[in-house]
Amino acid sequence: MANRAQSPTAAAEEAVVKGSRAHRLTPVSGSSAVPGVDEVPIEPDLPHARESDAEPEAASGPTISPEQIGEPRPAPGSWLSPWVLATHMYASARNLVSDPRVMGVLRAGPRVGLFLARGSRRTATTGQDDSIVSVRPTPSLALQAYLDEVLIALFRHPDLLPRPADYAPAAADVAAIRDLFSTRGWLEQPAQYHRKPPMPDDIRAWHGRAAGLGYEHVTFTSGWEPDPEEPGRNRWLSHEANRTVHARVSRTPGREHPSWLICAHGFGMGTSASMDLRAFRTGQLHRRGINVVVPVLPLHGPRASGRVRGEDLMTIDLVDSMHGMAQATWDLRRIIRWLRESQGAETVGLIGYSLGALVAALVAATEDDLACVIAGVPVVDLPNLYRRHSPPDIARLADAHGVLGQAADDAHRVVSPLAMDCKVPFEHRYVFSGLADRMSTFGQARKLWLHWGQPPLLAYPGGHVGFFFSVAVRRYVENAVNSSFPPVSGSPG
Repeated sequence: MANRAQSPTAAAEEAVVKGSRAHRLTPVSGSSAVPGVDEVPIEPDLPHARESDAEPEAASGPTISPEQIGEPRPAPGSWLSPWVLATHMYASARNLVSDPRVMGVLRAGPRVGLFLARGSRRTATTGQDDSIVSVRPTPSLALQAYLDEVLIALFRHPDLLPRPADYAPAAADVAAIRDLFSTRGWLEQPAQYHRKPPMPDDIRAWHGRAAGLGYEHVTFTSGWEPDPEEPGRNRWLSHEANRTVHARVSRTPGREHPSWLICAHGFGMGTSASMDLRAFRTGQLHRRGINVVVPVLPLHGPRASGRVRGEDLMTIDLVDSMHGMAQATWDLRRIIRWLRESQGAETVGLIGYSLGALVAALVAATEDDLACVIAGVPVVDLPNLYRRHSPPDIARLADAHGVLGQAADDAHRVVSPLAMDCKVPFEHRYVFSGLADRMSTFGQARKLWLHWGQPPLLAYPGGHVGFFFSVAVRRYVENAVNSSFPPVSGSPG
């Protein structure tokens, strides 16, 4: 059983859009080659499965029956015995009850009912507190909340849950890193943890096409490493594929445009160029004269090393997720430097969904001169998210060992946008979230909204992935982009 606690957002965000396959192409029109970098003519093949190490099959021979080797054969009709049937039924029922996915589905209905009841109580107090967003219970809202709860339950695969032996080392890691950060002064000034990265110097690129769009698959060496004294450093550096940054760069067809939007995807994405480009409505941004970059987050897509995308990022040892968010922040800042110093970028903005919104908010707290930051269905407090989504038995063991206690909160201060000031001007900060979001939850979005000084907020009546189908969200993002980027003469739409 693997020591992994998978985030529930993995396949839900992947289900938002289902794109076309990746193609091998020679350079395409509408997506110019990356200036000043080595170019590879085609998208590389996916890795082939390892050849089997098994010995060749033996030559066929006479079949040996169970009786010949003394193995008893069930007596005729024995499977119909009431005792045998009862035993099998009991074992099956016990397996079902012990499966966190089954129990999560069974609890989905009551959890939605509790959510609606609490929402109604909070709505009754909106007259006394204007920071409270009213929730109007409707059948549609209840259904979207229920779907979120069911998806959360289905993603709790037993093989990804931590083992009893994993808790003590995880607790020791977060306690040790909390002490180190306190000694370095990073708990009081968490932004100081993030070093200023250099521009990439080993960029390579090749062409691809997805979702009807040309793009360049750009790679470079990340260069980020945990501090030599940080717990979990060797474990993090053991993910060799994660040392290379991958990004899809899709340029506006025609003449060069100096406006760029960096798009940070959600948990479990980063594998499909078509899906990622569709999720951020790249075609619409092109019509607005805006180039798009979708970086692959650490331990996702081609950077992953686990069986499940992002598996090694969201483990019971919260030092791993802290390192992942720190490296993601570094990687995006290196991309910004590349755009500004090599690609002629004059205006650079950020948008992120879910876990990507956390990364976008961190970059907005560490990077100067950004045009905007748009946080969609944001996660901003990972330890709190773990507490919320951990099955009861996992939560009890985590509490007993102190895995998700104050030490975890302290360790994550260096990757918490709630602990840092946002550098983007107030009028260009944007937050949207679903009132029925049971994954990252509207409460996390509200925390960021309050911390950012209550900028324009869109609370749409939907669940976590419902934003992609929301007309209100699409208009909100379009208005944010139009307000933050300079107009392009003669651009359509």
